[in-house]
Amino acid sequence: MTTFSIIIPVKPGGTVTALNALKVLEYPVELFEILVAEGTCPSRQRNLAARKARGDLLYFLDDDSRPIPDALWRCADAFSASDVAVVGGPSLTPAGDSRLQRLFGAVLSSLFGAGAMRNRYRATGLLRRTTEKELILCNLAFRRDLFLGADGFDERLYPNEENELLDRIAASGHALLHDPAMAVERSQRPTLAAFMRQMFGYGRGRAQQTLLAGPGSVVSFAPLLFVCYLLLLPLLPASPLWSLPLLAYAILVVGFTVVAAMASGVAESLLLLGLFPVMHCCNGAGLLWGFAGGRPEQPKGGQVTVRQVKGFEQEVW
Repeated sequence: MTTFSIIIPVKPGGTVTALNALKVLEYPVELFEILVAEGTCPSRQRNLAARKARGDLLYFLDDDSRPIPDALWRCADAFSASDVAVVGGPSLTPAGDSRLQRLFGAVLSSLFGAGAMRNRYRATGLLRRTTEKELILCNLAFRRDLFLGADGFDERLYPNEENELLDRIAASGHALLHDPAMAVERSQRPTLAAFMRQMFGYGRGRAQQTLLAGPGSVVSFAPLLFVCYLLLLPLLPASPLWSLPLLAYAILVVGFTVVAAMASGVAESLLLLGLFPVMHCCNGAGLLWGFAGGRPEQPKGGQVTVRQVKGFEQEVW
């Protein structure tokens, strides 16, 4: 049977709440190990743990990911075809999150908010071939031999290290699969400031990935173009024509907010009128900052400690 190494990076002294969900996995305990990698460079932490792993498959989770009980069974089944190199599922917002956190989840899972990447945050459709746009590192599995053969994640990147690696693997002819049913629950950022930092970081990571690996989808840079337009708008000649893109954007914000309000209630959904622009502007600013900073360098120092969680594994491999 397929064996797994579940790899979880955590900050020094951090709490791995994901362990509570892993205790109820419906998979033979002797067929998976749990490796917690403690440090300050998540890409390096994951790479080092992968080199120590013994499983056929590497299953990457975040320290607060909560997978479904049959996640490993679903994952193993999805890898049954020999050309499949990667399998992942979405990260869903828990029902117990605060109203604000649920709104963050709503914009992330919206076509207008996140475009093709919205399926990282919602469970829709069936098991399918996909690209990096639908896959997210807090719920992502690789064949160990292929991961190590590709030299793992580029440690110069965080975030977006998985996107760069997934593009390389797909370019080599291997299949990437998205299984909407192989979901984890993971709380959204608790405050608006934290959400803004998250969106800024995603933009910066996409820019740095582009500087290292070349451009991907042009649509990914729409927030950058929007931010540049807003910065230039006061300097442009006074003419209603220059305001048309802003008017079109406002119409889209209102339209998608109305759709959300009809689906989940007017009162809280109206806050999306502000959250959509905040999300796009922060992401665009991150892209601008990432490009301005130039190619990222290898991170300096940083000790990584990998430990195997006792109580789950049995020495029978």
